[in-house]
Amino acid sequence: MLKKLAAAALMLSLAVPAFAQDTATPGLDKREAHMEKRIEQGKASGALNEKEAARLEKRKARLERAEDHAKADGKVTPKERARLNKKADRLSRDIARQKQDKQTAAPAPEAPKQ
Repeated sequence: MLKKLAAAALMLSLAVPAFAQDTATPGLDKREAHMEKRIEQGKASGALNEKEAARLEKRKARLERAEDHAKADGKVTPKERARLNKKADRLSRDIARQKQDKQTAAPAPEAPKQ
């Protein structure tokens, strides 16, 4: 009886990870953080004017909402993951394009050193 109970407990412990919810998107999270840094750097250098930066930040927020929506049911499916990555690809490309276009803003003043 004890052997059967131990075997059942072992099988159950091995089966639980199969039912674990796969909502992790570490690659996308890392890309979002990098995009944020690129936008901030563009604002600081003057490569992005306020309108461009606001538009890109709004699109980044939209990407984050789409990610939250995909995670809402407890699992990010391969189809959802592909859609999120495609949105991130477009946003990343547009950040690069906006930083390299001819529109500029005055560079942000540096913080006084103490």
